[in-house]
Amino acid sequence: MKTTFLALVLTGAQWSAFAHNDATENYVVHEWGTFTSVQGADGVQQEWNPIITTELPTFVYDLAKPSGNPRRASTAFGAKSAFRTLQRMETPVIYFYSDRERSVDVDVRFPQGIITEWYPQARDVGPSLMRPREWFTRIDDAARKAGLQPLVHLSSLDTKKGINESVIRWMGVNISPERMPAADAPLLPTEKSGSHYYAARETDAAVLRVSAPMNGATKQESEKFLFYRGVGSFTAPLQVTTGSESDCVTLRNTGPNELTGLFVLQVRGGEGRFIYVDRLPAGEDKSVKLLPGRDWTPPGELALQIGERMRRALVGAGLYPREAAAMVNTWRDSWFEDQGLRVLYLLPRAWTDSILPLTLDPKPRELVRVMVGRAEVITPAMEWELLKQIVRYNEADPAAKQKAVAETRKLGLGRFAELAVRKVLGNTPSREFSNLAWELLGATGKQEKEKATAVARR
Repeated sequence: MKTTFLALVLTGAQWSAFAHNDATENYVVHEWGTFTSVQGADGVQQEWNPIITTELPTFVYDLAKPSGNPRRASTAFGAKSAFRTLQRMETPVIYFYSDRERSVDVDVRFPQGIITEWYPQARDVGPSLMRPREWFTRIDDAARKAGLQPLVHLSSLDTKKGINESVIRWMGVNISPERMPAADAPLLPTEKSGSHYYAARETDAAVLRVSAPMNGATKQESEKFLFYRGVGSFTAPLQVTTGSESDCVTLRNTGPNELTGLFVLQVRGGEGRFIYVDRLPAGEDKSVKLLPGRDWTPPGELALQIGERMRRALVGAGLYPREAAAMVNTWRDSWFEDQGLRVLYLLPRAWTDSILPLTLDPKPRELVRVMVGRAEVITPAMEWELLKQIVRYNEADPAAKQKAVAETRKLGLGRFAELAVRKVLGNTPSREFSNLAWELLGATGKQEKEKATAVARR
């Protein structure tokens, strides 16, 4: 009888644990972000490295200044701009809404990529290793100086607590449901640079407080969201091919899930035009034609038109209206005003969950994740114009060089210029010509960085 009773108790405890793990609590989590890929007219996605990166506030952590645990060191060297990869994961932000104050643990894994920037400070960012404690190292050094040769170094025993997987973890995120009074607004960090970062705060989301590990101590940081970015080596599910004039664009869904909310957008010479495609079933193609000489709209008007359409698409995907507006405002100039040909589209939730698994403990009553894919296209016309400017830059006249720099800037290649130069040089074995091309890129990039910094600090 006692044995039977004990078995029933243990069984009940197990079911109670399972029920607790599956239970949800009365809070809501919404997330949005973007994945950017670049491809040529043939639709092949290319590895790329932007010479210009979106400026972030200096309080944001990155691989170059991770802070936190002084013993922890990243196994990925350099900041985001040091990587040449297929995808740039840009500005995912996670919002929380709660009926009461509560604490939540957040775990985001990125199996095919690396987390490169984040805020507030996280407990863990991997992959990483742990440096040995200083006193272990001192003992090893003393033994070595004494001529001893131990079979095992103490420091080697103290480096096995690293993180092997690509992950970011925030533990004990405190959710405050009350709206932050204006008097408390200074609690949120701010500065003049990184203006696009702050647009994401314009929502009704709860204020979050995180006790951040800071060099052996703790520091409380506040924000309206959890922010992270990264790079990855995987292909997006949309393939875009174009003709020589880029007026005819073919979209192909290479993934297993339907794509929705596709915007084919072209901006050139201060004007733009777009075509909206409601959905593209898995494995299917669709060709759209941007009629030459027609439907060109001034950039301000274009941004209003496509911005409103994009907001509706984001709300339809599950975001709250203010969240959708915050996302559009964050990316307005990059999406709708940067020169070039691109396709913006909503990524399937199944794709997002596969690429970027998210675990919340306890589980929320509702979880919405909306990611926008951006497929940037380097067209043959862009490559040809760039080639002409490289040839012009070859002229010895300093005035001609300056004109080539100015004309290259007008191409609006921006952060995709590095890939465009590599594509142009692909069939050019001349080292001298290659050196001139990279010199031109450096001169153009310097001016672009100065312009970007000035815009961000307005």
